[in-house]
Amino acid sequence: MKDIVELLMHWHAGRPKVVVAASLGTDPKTVRKYVAKAEEAGISPGGPPLSQAEWGALVRGWFPELVDARARSLTYASVHEHHDRIEGMLETNTVATVHQRLRDEHGLAVGITSFRRYVWLEFPEQATADKVTVMRPDVEPGEEVQIDYGHLGKWLDPRTGKFRRVWAFVMVLAFSRHMFVRPTFSMSQSEWTAAHVEGFDYFGGVPRRLIPDNLKTGVIKPDIYDPGLNRSYAELAEHYGVLIDPARALKPKDKGAVEAGVLTVERWVLAPLRNRRFFSLADLNQAIATQVAMVNTRPFRGEATSRQDLFDDQERAALRPLPTSRYELAEWKKATVSIDYHLAVDHRFYSVPYQLVRRRLDVRVTTTTIEIFDGHKRVASHLREHGARRYITDPAHMPKSHRAHLEWTPSKLVAWGEAVSSDTGVFVERLLESRPHPEHAYRACLGLKKLERQYGPERLSAACARALAIGSISYSSVKSILAEGLDRLALPGDEATPPPPAHENLRGATYWKEEA
Repeated sequence: MKDIVELLMHWHAGRPKVVVAASLGTDPKTVRKYVAKAEEAGISPGGPPLSQAEWGALVRGWFPELVDARARSLTYASVHEHHDRIEGMLETNTVATVHQRLRDEHGLAVGITSFRRYVWLEFPEQATADKVTVMRPDVEPGEEVQIDYGHLGKWLDPRTGKFRRVWAFVMVLAFSRHMFVRPTFSMSQSEWTAAHVEGFDYFGGVPRRLIPDNLKTGVIKPDIYDPGLNRSYAELAEHYGVLIDPARALKPKDKGAVEAGVLTVERWVLAPLRNRRFFSLADLNQAIATQVAMVNTRPFRGEATSRQDLFDDQERAALRPLPTSRYELAEWKKATVSIDYHLAVDHRFYSVPYQLVRRRLDVRVTTTTIEIFDGHKRVASHLREHGARRYITDPAHMPKSHRAHLEWTPSKLVAWGEAVSSDTGVFVERLLESRPHPEHAYRACLGLKKLERQYGPERLSAACARALAIGSISYSSVKSILAEGLDRLALPGDEATPPPPAHENLRGATYWKEEA
C-alpha cells in the first residue's frame, strides 16, 4: 500500500504517468490502473495537496484487498467456486485463456494475478506448463555471460559545471547471476572493450560464450545465423578464446539475465546513491562497486543462497583461466590515403607506400602503435606519435624523387657547395636563406649539382661568383650565366681602372699636406 501511495503522490505532484513508471521501476499499465481510481474520484494533478495519511485512507477505500485479509479470502473463495470448471478448461487452454473465459462467460471478478496465484497453488503442474513460453535450456556453470547497457542518469561535472550522461555497463553470468557493473560516459569502442577486460578480471576467468546486445561497438550486422562482428570485438574474443553469440534483435528474452540485472542495478545500486554527490568518475565507480557487492551477497528472495554463493561454489571453477597477457585495446578505423601518400589518424599523418595513393585502408590503432592493412596484408607500421610531430614518414614509402630530397639537409648542402669552391658554398648558403623554409630551396640546390656534372666545378664556381656579384641569388640565374658563357668574362670591378683625367678641381693627397 505504501508503494501505491508513493505512486499517487508522484502523479499528483504533476509528473507524467510514464515518468512515474520509469522512476519507480513499475509497468506503465500498473500506474494507469491505480491512477484511474484517483481520476474517477475527481482528483487531478496539481490540485490541492493531500497528506500521506489522507492518501493512505483513500487507497484503503479504493483497494481493500491490499489491506484487508478478509477481502483476500473472499477473492480466493470466489475463484474456488469454479474449481471443477477450471480443472476441465486447463486441459486444452492456458491460464490466461481460462481467466478470460470465466470473466466473459461466468462473471468472475478477479484479476489475472490473483487467478494465476490460485491456479498455481491448486494445480502446481500447470505453473510450469504455463510459465514456459519459449525454449530456454538450462545454462551450465561457466557457460555464458550476458552484456548490456543501462542508463545511470546525469552527473554534474564539478570542473565544467555541466551535466554529463552516465551509462552502466552490466555483465551478468547467466548461471549464478553474479554481476559486474562499470560506469562510463560513453558507449564508444574503447569503453566497450575496456569494460569487457575489467569484467573478466573481476570474475577471475572467462566464460565460453558472450551474449551481447546488438550494439554497433559489438555487432555491425545483426543476423541469427551469421552476425557481422565489429573487428575490434572479434579480436577481443579471439584473445580470450570465447564465442560471441549476439542476442536476436528485439528479443530481450535471449538475454533475460542481464535484462533483470539492469533493473536490479537501477533499483538496488542507483536508487541508494541518488542523493549523493560525486566529484569524479572514480568516486562514483567505488560507490557503485560497494552497492554491487551488497547485491551479489544478498540472498535471493525465498532462498538461503546468494549470487556470490553460487559463483563461489559452482561457477568460479567452471570458468576458463585468463590469458597470460592482458588484452591490449585496439581500435579499427577506415582511412583514405591522400596524394602525399599519408593518411590521417587523430590529427597526425602516417605514411604508406606511395603506390597506395587514394586507396581506402584499414587502420589498427593501439596506445603505442599504428598498423595499416590493405585487406589482410599489413602494408605499414609506425610508433604512435603523441608529441608535436604531425607527419610521420618512413623513407621506404617515398618515390625515388622524394627520397632524394630527404637525403639532404641544409648543412649537408652547404658543405657540398664549399667542397666545390668558397663562392659556391656562399651562394648555396644565401640560396637557403632566401626562402621562408630551407626545404623550399632543396630542389634548386639539387639543380646546382646537376649543373656541376654538366659544366664542371670550375665553371659552376665562376657562375656562382658572378651571381653573387650582381645580387641575383637563384638557380635560374646561375643556369643562364652558364648557358650564355658569362662565367668566362671578368667580374665587374676586376678590369684595370684607367687614371682620372687632369683637371684643376681634382686634388691629390699632397694638396691637403701642403695646406697643413
